[in-house]
Amino acid sequence: MSTDGQRRPGGRTALLARTCTPWGFPVIYLGWAYLFWTPILVSGESVWSFPNAALFLVGGTSPLLAGVLLSWFNYGRWGLRDLGDRLIDIRRIDPRWWLILVLFWPAFNLCMAGVALVFGITSAPLEFVSPDRLFDPVAVVSILVFAFVFPLPEEIGLRGYWLDQLQERFSALTAGLINGTTWAIWHAPFVLLPGYYAQTTFQPELSWWLPMLVFVALFHVWVYNNTDRSILAVLVFHAFVNLTGEVMGFAPEMYPFVLSGYVFVTTVLVFGWSPESLCGWNRARPTVTRPGGTSR
Repeated sequence: MSTDGQRRPGGRTALLARTCTPWGFPVIYLGWAYLFWTPILVSGESVWSFPNAALFLVGGTSPLLAGVLLSWFNYGRWGLRDLGDRLIDIRRIDPRWWLILVLFWPAFNLCMAGVALVFGITSAPLEFVSPDRLFDPVAVVSILVFAFVFPLPEEIGLRGYWLDQLQERFSALTAGLINGTTWAIWHAPFVLLPGYYAQTTFQPELSWWLPMLVFVALFHVWVYNNTDRSILAVLVFHAFVNLTGEVMGFAPEMYPFVLSGYVFVTTVLVFGWSPESLCGWNRARPTVTRPGGTSR
């Protein structure tokens, strides 16, 4: 029986996992994904062809695998229950934050489009979804899966598990930068995987997309710390950035300019609410209660 009152796995593997906290997560997260995605890159065939699609999906489970596995090694059954509770507990999210989760990204896109028109960046800053796609069942399913299903393993592992580990050791700002940089490295192969974005309107380039992911991770920290560590909140927030991009995404020439909008919002969050918390209405970082009543 462990000192925190919960039975945790024993053995050398579990001990190593606990000893390597928090750096064991990126090793599993990146290593597992790249192990399965490298053959896809080498093949040169579409990511959605067989067996590439299977390899891609297996590799894509890496954030969930790392989060669940390390949560089990570190906290036993309590850790797994905690992940599940924070994924489904709607009570953690204040009604005001539901407005932010749903409206933040549409409002951001509209604001950036307006600024672009004022400064003459482009005369058509937004690309709205074609009505034909809305009546195409395959296209609709693709959009919904891309928006709501793909982020699920990412948010359970990256924010639900690893962000807590990082925030126990660093400020929220530093933790978010580490979290976001690792997240960006994980996403980098997507641009190179043949056909990955074939069914979407989004065509990213590494030069502006990877920095954007780091900034978006800081937004996730802000949401996570203001919603009592809610995995559901960051999942919805992540889903709506994907959905907004598909329904009212930016024109390709807008993205380098949009990066400045990410910088502006991040600056407001950091200097408006302090780098220690990145919090809005809640000033302090949330308290994580561990088994046995201990907390950070």
